[in-house]
This record gives sequence, structure tokens and C-alpha cells, in this order.
Amino acid sequence: MHNENPEIGLSLQANEIETNYHDTGGNGSPVLLIHGSGPGVSAWANWRLTIPALAENSRVVAPDMVGFGFTERPEAFEYTMDNWISHAVAVMDTLSIDTFSLVGNSFGGAIALGIAIRFPERVEKLILMGSVGVPFELTEGLDKVWGYTPSEQNMKKVMEYFAYNQQMMTDDLINLRYRASIQKGFQESFASMFPAPRQRWIDAMAFADEDIKSITCPALICHGREDKVIPPANSHQLFSLIPNSELHMYGHCGHWTQIEHSQSFNTLLVDFVAR
Repeated sequence: MHNENPEIGLSLQANEIETNYHDTGGNGSPVLLIHGSGPGVSAWANWRLTIPALAENSRVVAPDMVGFGFTERPEAFEYTMDNWISHAVAVMDTLSIDTFSLVGNSFGGAIALGIAIRFPERVEKLILMGSVGVPFELTEGLDKVWGYTPSEQNMKKVMEYFAYNQQMMTDDLINLRYRASIQKGFQESFASMFPAPRQRWIDAMAFADEDIKSITCPALICHGREDKVIPPANSHQLFSLIPNSELHMYGHCGHWTQIEHSQSFNTLLVDFVAR
């Protein structure tokens, strides 16, 4: 059955964690894609529209971060920023990839920021979308996303926060994401990551202004103007701090830039990575 699920890719050991990942494309400089933290998320669900465009010129590596998707969930694993950063870097070490560009979505943006701060010599370019990593007040949307408990109705509510265009929210898509969220082990790890009160998890993912200012690589920062999960002000803040950065805001766009504006985002991303 496994082969029929596009979410399941290749497998490697990173920090002794059996890690599910996608490795496509080839010749150009490598790009690491780090997904967000929605219920039932996987690298493939997050990046399925991004990978083909990027893989035309770059080698694209997209892992399921530990605790998500089809990567192993070790007993008693502590879901912390340090451990997620370490896991992402270990994926690239295992693949013997020294330098790479980074694309981080939402929660994945904080991991990407952390890697750029701690391993500046390894990061060629940084791309952040609807990113966490600076202090902000918990939104109703994020509270609902992190507080998700499995039912089709709850998944529908969560997904309504994600997209500006509600017509995208077909029953099929809702059912697909709901089914993804109830696979063995998925909800257990998800529920353990961000229990209420949830402001503390936002704070734990925030980096000091001075550290963000120290990032020297070129950075592309993207955000949807109508994002109800992560405030667009985050990206303005990141833009004000990262010296060599540019900011791209999408109107009529929620938290799903890479899905709602996939063609435009892909063009922007591919061009930025190729520069």
C-alpha cells in the first residue's frame, strides 16, 4: 500500500531518527524545504506544488520533521526548537550536503531561521513564508490549529483559517486532511507538542533581534495579507531585522501562499534561488 501514498518518499537515519523525505531534481544547488505544523501535515502535503517547479534546476530535499508525517516518533522525544533544528541539519549531514538554501513555512520558518543563525556558513539563501520566529500574540487561528482534535468538522474549521479562498476547501480536501490527521501516532505527537496555554510555544520559537540581525545571506520573506494564523506583521518585523532581505506580500491570500498563489510563488522562489 505504501507505494500508493505520494507522501511517503525515501528513508534515512538522521540523529538516529528514521526520517521520511523526498529528494528530487538534481544538478543545481540544493534546497531544503521545511514544512509547517498543521494537523496531519507532511512535507509532501505542504510542498507538492512547490517541489516540481524547484526541482527543474535544483536538488530539492523535503523531510517530514520529527513528530510529523511519516518520520519516526521516538518515545519520550522532546519537541523543542533545538531538537528540530538539529534534526533538519542531520538530514543534510546524512546526505553529505554542506551548503544549501532553506525554505521555511510557518513553524518551519522558525527552524529555518534557527539554522541560518547557528550555521551561517552552510546557508546560501533563506526563504521564509508566513513565518514564526519573532514574538507575537497568539492568534485565534493558531490556537485552533494547534488545539485541533480529530473530526471532519474540526478539520473544516482549521482549514477555513488557512485559506483566503474558501472555495478551495472542498469536501474531498477536508476529508483527505482529516484522514491524514488520524493515522497511527499522528494525533498523539501533535497533541503533545503545543498544549494550552499556547503563547509559551510562540515565545519558545522566537529568536533575539540581535541574532536575526546577524543573518547575512540573502533572504526572501513572503506572507499573505489575509493570514489569520500567523500575523503579517511578523514578516514586516523580519524584513526590518534581516539586512539583506526583500519582502513580498500577497493580497487575497491566507496562510497558504505556496498553495493559493502557487505559480507566482514558484516563479519568485525559483528566480531567487537561481540568482
